[in-house]
Amino acid sequence: MTIKTSQLELATRFHALHDRGSATAPLALANVWDGASARIVAASGAPALATTSAGVAWGLGDGDGDHVERDLALALLSRVVAAVDLPVTADIESGFGATAADVADTVSRVLETGAVGVNIEDTLRKPEGGVPRPVAEQAERLGAARAAAERAGIALYLNARVDLYLRNFGEESGRLAATLDRARAYLDAGASGIFVPGVADPDTIAELTAAIDAPVNILVGPGSPSVAELGKLGVARVSLGSAVAEAAYAVVARAARELLESGTYDSVREALEFGELNSLMIGEA
Repeated sequence: MTIKTSQLELATRFHALHDRGSATAPLALANVWDGASARIVAASGAPALATTSAGVAWGLGDGDGDHVERDLALALLSRVVAAVDLPVTADIESGFGATAADVADTVSRVLETGAVGVNIEDTLRKPEGGVPRPVAEQAERLGAARAAAERAGIALYLNARVDLYLRNFGEESGRLAATLDRARAYLDAGASGIFVPGVADPDTIAELTAAIDAPVNILVGPGSPSVAELGKLGVARVSLGSAVAEAAYAVVARAARELLESGTYDSVREALEFGELNSLMIGEA
């Protein structure tokens, strides 16, 4: 694998964006899912991009949750990275593989696209539903990801996702302690930061950031504290996740229903102007 200096620089820049003392703190990410959304978000002034695995899967006509083919997801990631001159981190679900070696192979291929970060979740999906992956097994997978990055010579930002709040795993009374136990194990295995989706309560967020000795990432949406408020609570990174893709596809659904049911077109009134969007895509904006 040939390492481009620009990728090394992007990796360093992406790590620095998680410093709570940086000018852009907290790092706010409007997650993207294709080349067009990547260029639109980059044009807004975003310092970095993150993909949403759900948006990527939906755009490929598949479902989130370890359904999409790895090769298809990586091909799309390559297009996202090529579309912008920014650090890109990829949501790779649980690593696109059953074993730690599979995760390592996925991370190696992610780095070949030019991306400089990954999210890896700790939900183990089974036919009867998802369960928390055993801590030791998840730590092994994260360690394999870190080793793959070290072999490639890239300072990968490894964002380890803890799904206990998002999936309502375990008893509510023990969820905070269990999350912190997982966070410590994941950091020991080589994680750069900890992602705890499903938390909106300010007191809980403050407890997480105080107890986790690494950048903490929070998933946001309507009803969540603002980015500024989250910064005051110690959060280093804020992600919209699949929310932007969900909103975009909601426009498709509304426009189609309106057209077919009433024969009108108001749902597409607030649109990006054709020329502006086309110029952005061909690099003339």
